[in-house]
Amino acid sequence: MTKIALIGAGGKMGYRLTKNLKDSEFEASHVEVNEAAAKRIETDFGVRCVDIDTALSTAEAVILAVPDVAIGKVAASINDKLRPGTMVIVLDAAAPFAGHLPERDDLTYFVTHPCHPSVFNHEATAEAQSDYFGGLSARQGIVCALMQGPEDAWELGEKIARTIYAPVHSSYRVTVEQMAMLEPALSETVCGTLLTILREAMDECVARGVPKEAAREFVLGHANIMLAVLFEEIPGQFSDACNKAIENGRPILINSDWKSVFEPAAVLESIRRIT
Repeated sequence: MTKIALIGAGGKMGYRLTKNLKDSEFEASHVEVNEAAAKRIETDFGVRCVDIDTALSTAEAVILAVPDVAIGKVAASINDKLRPGTMVIVLDAAAPFAGHLPERDDLTYFVTHPCHPSVFNHEATAEAQSDYFGGLSARQGIVCALMQGPEDAWELGEKIARTIYAPVHSSYRVTVEQMAMLEPALSETVCGTLLTILREAMDECVARGVPKEAAREFVLGHANIMLAVLFEEIPGQFSDACNKAIENGRPILINSDWKSVFEPAAVLESIRRIT
């Protein structure tokens, strides 16, 4: 069994990882400094946390399930305790892309992040269908990057990633730079902003007298069919009237230089603000 140290085992992400590692092929040691969180995973999963030195003493892989703002500090605090060849797994590209990991050529750095279940997922059970985040019952894709380390480390890193994010239907290999483009640029800066505007637009209709239930169902229904067409889930095309409305609305709603958010400097600046 590969021995894993899971740091932040009782946090928002760590809790899910603890659940998926519990009965896996890996031998995991769990570290959680928050007493209430540690108690929770002991109650829910029968997992008892250990101190960080104990966890790291035999670890072949270390998962940093801590917030982006803490990655650099935590990585630095354990750096001298990691044996050469240890794989450090980070669950988001932000800190690695920003250069917050210690410079050690004898460590393997593996970065992975979930895609989260697609809006077009069709799950077999109601429980899985309502797992919007993923990592519990709904299938999802993942992205992985071998930031540094020998090529033969890829197999282990991806196997751990598939385990902690299970159930996984697809794994995509990308670079750390590409993963940073996916998040925060694509998923948060663009998608998050536009979806927030969509919600605000619905609220504006409600403020102007449209019943909330009608506005909500109307916009989500139209979003569903439009997404299906735009992302080639089904064959089809927008009506001439819809295309004209989009043509008229784009210059009002979208700056002409919006794609600049994907420029490396813009991505790095966005990451700097969150780390």
